[in-house]
Amino acid sequence: MPPMKVCIVGSGNWGSSIAKIIGHNVKGSNRFNPIVNMWVYEEMIDGRKLTEIINTEHENVKYLPGHKLPKNVVAVPDITEAVKGAKILIFVIPHQFISKLCDQMKPHITEGTIGISLIKGIDEGPDGLKLISDIIREKLEIEVSVLMGANIASEVADEKFCETTIGSKNEGNGQIFKELLQTPNFRITVVQESDTVELCGALKNIVAVGAGFCDGLGFGDNTKAASCGVADLITTCYGGRNRKVAEAFVRTKKSIAELEAEMLNGQKLQGPQTSAEVYRILQKKDMIDKFPLFVAVYLICFEGKEVQEFITCLQNHPEHM
Repeated sequence: MPPMKVCIVGSGNWGSSIAKIIGHNVKGSNRFNPIVNMWVYEEMIDGRKLTEIINTEHENVKYLPGHKLPKNVVAVPDITEAVKGAKILIFVIPHQFISKLCDQMKPHITEGTIGISLIKGIDEGPDGLKLISDIIREKLEIEVSVLMGANIASEVADEKFCETTIGSKNEGNGQIFKELLQTPNFRITVVQESDTVELCGALKNIVAVGAGFCDGLGFGDNTKAASCGVADLITTCYGGRNRKVAEAFVRTKKSIAELEAEMLNGQKLQGPQTSAEVYRILQKKDMIDKFPLFVAVYLICFEGKEVQEFITCLQNHPEHM
């Protein structure tokens, strides 16, 4: 078997953190091609192209400053160029861009290519909820696994210890991804239940927005804990960007879009967006009263509901806490 070429589709702070790991791991394995392409949405930074900065200084100065990327990770601004010859695709972009990118990639995908989605979000399909991995599967006609976990990008980049889960219906592919992505400080468990892993990864971001509302309103940790349960949730509710921006939303009275621009350097939040998709699905299925937390987050983010009412919304449904 010739070594498999890897392409990372995306280069935000999570994409760049993962590039750091992959760039290092491919060098130590004969299973993978040592050159890794990373698709970068081209931007100008102080008069220079971001791809040029990454390829000469080996640092994503906009999204992961202060971290050197391995020299074998090559930034490519053209998606069709980036995926040429790739047998392994790592998807790590905001979920609202996935459909369009897949359409551009499709003519260049060869048989036997496999993918893994690190995207925490869901989409709204004609019949209800649609997983991001399903969009990729349908559009590219490839086998897709997912990676979801309590992973704050900056901590992974700092090589702090954390665990994550790969959901892969195909056991062999799961092992390939584990070899590509695991490090002594980034421990991976592979399970065959892919859809559940992906769903938990997406829905917890809505809960994190709720946790940020609690912080903005000055409530204590017990209140926040009432809406958390497992590792990914807990980490996100304390350290993640969804929580941080939601807290600022309460304190500053600015819109989510304004705060994204100010606080995230142009990156997109997944929590509010996911809450809107979930809300529309619940509406269609006549299940709004069964998910008070998800519904309250949506109404506060997008429909002007007073954030002070957040806890009241939940108290009306003690059985769902």
